[in-house]
Amino acid sequence: MRQPRHPGTEEIELANVLSALGDPVRLHIVEVLADGAEHTRDDFEVALAQSTLSHHMKTLREAGVTRHRNEGTRCYVRLRADVDERYPGVLGSVLAAVRRS
Repeated sequence: MRQPRHPGTEEIELANVLSALGDPVRLHIVEVLADGAEHTRDDFEVALAQSTLSHHMKTLREAGVTRHRNEGTRCYVRLRADVDERYPGVLGSVLAAVRRS
């Protein structure tokens, strides 16, 4: 199975990361992924159509926030560590703000 394209670390733009994180559904996804493990779609527990969830997942991947790995019929998703290398503290600050609210 073909693997999805991910932007290189140098291609990750802060505006794209912040835009991707500006949606409540995507914030929920990132909050689930914050445990550092790989997750499948079933782990996100969102009441959305499959196509809508796919759109949100694609937005996070294209912004450089997540890394997706296809294995058989499953897609495994995790946060990219290199986002923190490129923009230190951004994800942590956003997640801390989400947890406070």
